[in-house]
Amino acid sequence: MIKTLSFAVMHFSIAFTLVYLLTGSWTLGGLVAIVEPLVNTVAFYFHDKFWKRRELRRQRAPLLIA
Repeated sequence: MIKTLSFAVMHFSIAFTLVYLLTGSWTLGGLVAIVEPLVNTVAFYFHDKFWKRRELRRQRAPLLIA
């Protein structure tokens, strides 16, 4: 979970900075910095869980065949 939170902080910072530099708007930068990384962070969490489960299944597969 700490990995996910640190990713979120980094993503919020990048999203805000890029949108602010592109638009000059603090409001739009803040809005995008909250909404986009929040959605992306939740997606990343489930993406990471999916891949961990997949790796575990691959590790167990040889045991099931033998």
